[in-house]
This record gives sequence, C-alpha cells and structure tokens, in this order.
Amino acid sequence: MQHFYFDHNATTPLAPEVLETMVSCLGQVYGNASSIHYFGQSAKQKLEAARRQVASLIHAPATSIVFTSGGTEADNLAIFGAVRAAGAGRNHVITTSIEHPAVLASCRQLEREGCSVTCLRAGSNGAVQPDDLRAALRPETALVSVMHANNETGVIQPVAEIARIAREAGVPVHVDGVQALGKIPVDVEDLGVDFYTASGHKIYAPKGVGALYVRKGARVAPIAFGGHHERDRRPGTENVPGIAAFGAAAELAAQNLAADAERIGNLRDRLEAAVLDRIPGSGVNGSRWNRVPNTTNLYFEGIDGEALVIALDLRGFAVSTGAACSSGAIAPSHVLTAMGLSAERARASMRFSLGRSNTAAQVDGLIEALTASVAHLRRISVHA
Repeated sequence: MQHFYFDHNATTPLAPEVLETMVSCLGQVYGNASSIHYFGQSAKQKLEAARRQVASLIHAPATSIVFTSGGTEADNLAIFGAVRAAGAGRNHVITTSIEHPAVLASCRQLEREGCSVTCLRAGSNGAVQPDDLRAALRPETALVSVMHANNETGVIQPVAEIARIAREAGVPVHVDGVQALGKIPVDVEDLGVDFYTASGHKIYAPKGVGALYVRKGARVAPIAFGGHHERDRRPGTENVPGIAAFGAAAELAAQNLAADAERIGNLRDRLEAAVLDRIPGSGVNGSRWNRVPNTTNLYFEGIDGEALVIALDLRGFAVSTGAACSSGAIAPSHVLTAMGLSAERARASMRFSLGRSNTAAQVDGLIEALTASVAHLRRISVHA
C-alpha cells in the first residue's frame, strides 16, 4: 500500500537538490570552518555562502544570521539571551498563549528564575490582538515573543503591528518564524523585529540545523559558552554540511515561494471544501483567510482525533492532531483551548499540512479516506 504525507508542519522530506548539497559537503568539505588552512577555508566558504542564502530569504544582511541546531535552540537563544542582556530591573516578558512549547517552556523557566510572564490570549480566529500587547507592556518589560504563523492552525499573527507597538515602548521583539518561512514572504526589515527564528527541517532541509536573525544593535547574551563562533553568539564547531543544506533549501524556497503557495493553497482549499461539504459535523478551527497556504485545522464532532490519525494511517495517509513536539500528550491542544474551544472539540480536531509532494489525486484520496474513517468511527462509537 502506498503512503501519502500530509504532516509537513511536523517535518518535511529532504529536497533532492538539498540532499545533493549535503552529501557533497559530507564527503568533500570536512575541514573545520575556523581553521586557516585550505580545508578550513573551503568549509568557511560553504558556511558563508549558506549564511547569505538564508539571509536573502528573510531580506536580512548576512552578518545578522546566527546558525543554531534548530528552531528550539534559536528560540532559547533569543528569549534567554535578550532577557539576560536587558540587565537588572528588566524582568518581564510578554508572549502569547498559542506559542510553540520551545517558547512557552523557556518562559516558564524564566518564571522559575524570577521573571514575570504575561501570556496574551488568542481570539476564536486564532490571532492575538495588538491592543492587548499595548495594555500588557510595563517599564520593566524586557522582550515580546510572538510567533509569525501558528503551527497547528496556520493563522498568521499581526507581527508588524505588534513590533511597532513594542518599538514605541523601547522593547525588543522576537518572532518564532518556523512555520512561516518558505510559505509566505518574510522581510524582517518590513516586520520591524529584532530576532527571527528559522528551522531547516520545515523547509526541506535536514533536521538539526536552524538560525536566529539578530538585528544589528539588538542585544543578546550567549546561553552557551566555548569558542568565538558565530560572532560570539553561539559557540561550537559549525555543522557545515547541515548549514550548506539549509542554505540550498532557503534558495529553493525563495525561487518557488509564489508558485508553491498558489498550488499548495489550492490543494488545501480543495481538501477543506470537500470535507465541509461531505462530512456533517465538521468545521475549520481559526480564521479561514489569514493563514499560511498549506495548513488547515479541522474538527469532526464526536470523533477522537488520535483514533482518526490511526484510521487514516491504516489507509495510507499521514496526518496529525497537532504539534509533533506534544504528540502522545493526553491533554488537548493548548492552542485550540486557548482559542476558546472546549476540550472535547479540541480532541476532535486534526491538522492537515500539505507540501510540495502532494497532488490533487492524493488530496482526493485523502477526502475519500476521511469520509469513510469518520463514518466508521462514529458508527462504532454509537454502538460502544
């Protein structure tokens, strides 16, 4: 039986061009990028070329890119680094109730260290309100951290407006852009943010590599200690093959952004329209309009989401109930409950995230599998 992948927000397959870049580096570019000899300088060239490619995707200067082991480390570096650099008396952080665990867990740790944290609520449309930020700001606020696009609903947050309000108050802004990068245009200058997190494995690059954009003049203290790598911001010998692959993926994303968004967005809309038409008691969680083009979060009344994931997997379709980082969690999605959904509705919800490999035929097959699986699960729950 063939299996089809509709869980691209969890991770993406390696693009062929990216794999080729990575394998070439693994085999041939084995020098340490900090070494001054020929082999070291060959590695350094690959490293800096990738830095330019990643920077170009977010319209930033190459010197502002700090390579990390992934999105989680980049989030941690921005949050802990900005708060520690803010100095005594600046011990308040503002974030949102719908952030990824990499941000929320970092904020909980800051609370244990004596900081206070304000979580802005999200509306039923899945977005936070900029006016809520204005009310939450304090003289001691050290950082505002808000995601660009939500990993479960795909809803895009009003980042530019949030950044403008924070800038007026003299507070730096960190944006977790992991689920936006490669799906919508990103210009960190236009957004007006100080820090922006990116992850390789969400844009068809390998796992284990990410980046943090740090605006020139923004203050960030290191959270790890060792050598003077990455302009003294992130010590450790750079993962040159992974970084080169990330660079290749960033260039590919820039080239294909508009075409991918249109094609994948049409497939997402095809799936959504058919589900709403053919499956009674179904609906969309969050805004249907202000989203990244590849994501839909649907609920199916009376269905247990985990059971539906298994039923669809048995039919050859990989989907998700929400964030991969919290799969196996018994609690309902914190994102959906923060939007006002009941625990029951949240548990009956599914995330479908499409990507480059998906076709109209696959979407039509998924629609058939969904229709049959939901009907079957409802039938057996009635008889249970």
